[in-house]
Amino acid sequence: MVINVYERYYKADASFSGIQRNAALVILISDSEAGNIIYKAAVTFFPHRDEEDYAVSYDAYFEKELYNGKGRRSKKKEAVYLENLQKVIDELTKENGATVFWEQPLREEKRG
Repeated sequence: MVINVYERYYKADASFSGIQRNAALVILISDSEAGNIIYKAAVTFFPHRDEEDYAVSYDAYFEKELYNGKGRRSKKKEAVYLENLQKVIDELTKENGATVFWEQPLREEKRG
């Protein structure tokens, strides 16, 4: 079962496939199946041309696997991953010439 443990939209600055991206969706993903759990940090950039535009495009999607092993969801692990999420996403975005403006969220966060 795939669950977005955390997701939030932020202002961003990036250009991919010749299209300016003004927002990003940051996600902490939990994927569990048959006694195995995977945690991933992910970010996807999208145009966000106006205040109503939340059409996420997945051509500018980047993720990093944080954990893959036997077990199940753990509140303790998730707390650590959430604490380090900004750092991990900053590393991913820097590698790809993009920026997430953490101090400018576009919506309230959601937790699953």
